[in-house]
Amino acid sequence: MIIFSIISDLFGILGCFFLFGSVIKCRFMEIRKLFGVNLKHYRKGERLSQEELSEKVNISAKHLSKIERGLTFVSADLLEKLSFNLGISSARLFCKKNENIYDDNILKKFDRITEKHLIKAMEGIKCEIRQEDETLAKLG
Repeated sequence: MIIFSIISDLFGILGCFFLFGSVIKCRFMEIRKLFGVNLKHYRKGERLSQEELSEKVNISAKHLSKIERGLTFVSADLLEKLSFNLGISSARLFCKKNENIYDDNILKKFDRITEKHLIKAMEGIKCEIRQEDETLAKLG
């Protein structure tokens, strides 16, 4: 739930636009497709099959296929595993071809923001675990 909230925050600025109660266009769908195309590009660049990469990141090849086709999205944890195993910055998976993905400032900003949100998520999870442990200690 927290991970979803973080991803939602990351892409909230792109969000869905509503006008008179109807969805005009959901940019999140575009991001999933762009992410999938880039993921497939970098996977093939490393000469990895879907089966090989999915095994490295501990998901099924079917799930990886859905991600590459833009049908589903990744968790923050899976994003980190994919970028690590492909040897790229996670920011590269979100850049369009006509964008300068080699602009270090953009990559550094994206990495800094991503790291900040991941740290907040981990702190939130640790806090919830402590609260649950305290509640269980009081009961038992």
